[in-house]
Amino acid sequence: MKILGKLKTWSFVLLIPILAAACKKDNDDSATTDDNQQTTITVENVLKSQPLVESGTFQGTGTLAVILPGQSTTITFSAAKGEALTFATMYGWSNDLFFAPSSPGIQVYDDKGTPIEGDVSSQIKLWDNGTRVNQVPGAGVNHPGTAELKNITEVNGTDAQGNTYLAAAKLVKATLKYDGNSVFTLTIQNTSGGTPNETPLSPGVWAVSYIVGGTLLAPNPLYTSGQPTANGLTGIAEAGDNTLLSTYAKSITGIFTPLSPILVVVYNGIDNPIYKDGELDRAQGLKLLAQQGNADTLASFLKGKPGIKAVYVLPAPTTRVLLPVINGQQGGQVSQQLTVGKGDRLAIATMYGFSNDWFFSSADNGVDPFQKGDISTSIKLFDNGTATNQFPGAGITQFNLAGTPLKESQVIAPVPNPNKFTTLPEISGIIKVTLK
Repeated sequence: MKILGKLKTWSFVLLIPILAAACKKDNDDSATTDDNQQTTITVENVLKSQPLVESGTFQGTGTLAVILPGQSTTITFSAAKGEALTFATMYGWSNDLFFAPSSPGIQVYDDKGTPIEGDVSSQIKLWDNGTRVNQVPGAGVNHPGTAELKNITEVNGTDAQGNTYLAAAKLVKATLKYDGNSVFTLTIQNTSGGTPNETPLSPGVWAVSYIVGGTLLAPNPLYTSGQPTANGLTGIAEAGDNTLLSTYAKSITGIFTPLSPILVVVYNGIDNPIYKDGELDRAQGLKLLAQQGNADTLASFLKGKPGIKAVYVLPAPTTRVLLPVINGQQGGQVSQQLTVGKGDRLAIATMYGFSNDWFFSSADNGVDPFQKGDISTSIKLFDNGTATNQFPGAGITQFNLAGTPLKESQVIAPVPNPNKFTTLPEISGIIKVTLK
């Protein structure tokens, strides 16, 4: 996936609010004196990003792992507008056929961002994995059968050997329910009983891709029509074994987030001017930073206040936001030379871009700017308490995913890890801050 090439054109909806943030550096450093020193702060997004928000497995709920005719199973997942759910499960009484939605998957919101509910079976298709010659489908199929080497193709009424099949929607029923707060439940029911194509369904794998500026990072996470099978799908298609495909999906599931332009503050004789843990947002501009990635308002408020020596807003070149590591290429990085004196403190803040109102900031009363080296351990991730949280990167009301945050009023607090949505990497595996 050539993700980096897509992200270099971030002038679209995702970045509109962040690009509106100040590209200037506002400072009021006093003239250098014998007590002052020069130091340089560098902030990097070092997150090794992944293209899938979520993935998992499913199977029958009875004594057997398979889903027999008349039985059903469920998948619960989160999604933002434009994100889709895909899955794969074997047509059990075949050589190498599987059911799956057409790529990129089942759409869960309409064009207006309204959750879709009800029967979505029409989006399910029957596919030939292309690795075995098809026999007449049924309980008598000889597994694994004769090998062949073809691309994945849709079975639309008949397969390459002339065997006939009802439409997939007649054999598998998919029903979507919206549970609220960007969470959905998909029920997969085996409705093949009593038809000419009666079959069990195997344990399967499901996945949801991140969407960035209207583009899915993994538009074909489990298979690609017209291409050879890959990544363990054959295990499902030929034997109903979801182990290898599940392992692959897990390997590309994780965190993807940009960091907004970095707010840097040098101060003296006062407490951390950005926030205080356990207090409500001060209505000075931190809310805009935490929800939209716009540090301008807070920077303007702080500049010139008692104890504030310098304020900077540091956007990354070209992209403005600090992109994560994508396909091994270095993430975004910004630097700024600072003039600091005796008793000065240093604090920063930046938005966890794919969240409702999470922000990284210096813990407690910031750091001594005279220290050198990696100070990433001084950074914590906080919940600003001004917007209802959703799965990071999969929330319909997340501002940077074209949503409108839902207002709440809670005190600022550290984000738990693990939290109720996911497990994040260590903070030092997302943001790196150094002084030299």
